Amino acid sequence: MNLPDNNEIIGVEIKKLVSHPDGRGFFREIFRHNDSIFDKGQYGQWSHSKMQKDVVKAWHYHHVQTDWWYIPMGQAEIILYDNREESPTYQKKLIIKAGESDVYGEDTHEVCVRIPPGVLHACQVLSETAHLFYITSETYNPEDEGRIAFNSNKVPHTWSCTPITSEKDRVDFIPTNPRKKLA
Repeated sequence: MNLPDNNEIIGVEIKKLVSHPDGRGFFREIFRHNDSIFDKGQYGQWSHSKMQKDVVKAWHYHHVQTDWWYIPMGQAEIILYDNREESPTYQKKLIIKAGESDVYGEDTHEVCVRIPPGVLHACQVLSETAHLFYITSETYNPEDEGRIAFNSNKVPHTWSCTPITSEKDRVDFIPTNPRKKLA
């Protein structure tokens, strides 16, 4: 599997990461504040999610927030779907197998993925466990995060497992005021 071109969905950027291994392990730079993938070095929150095999988190989107995703341990599919009607790549889908290529093979990519507002995003864990590190441009605001149920017909995708999901991933939620700031 080749890494998708960065322009397959407008606004999505994929940065191939470079590792520098030695006898102790490796060093890998994820991004710098001045990388083009990282919107002028500003962020609101850095989070970490550990997930077990067959966990599916889907479909999330934001009106304001940008996400940057990185799978440093394990293997997961990152699935992106352009849900922005005004976008030239409306209804385009990308699937990126991300994680440890030295463990899971060369079809697994060590990448950081920039997910702009309006692009539906999901992941499915393929390994026994996987870790997702993600930075967001805003601090968590439930009025900005929308959801479409993981099994919705609105997104053409078939999961390769019996998904383990949260209650929130089983229902649609349309935020009422995405620009409302929380105190």
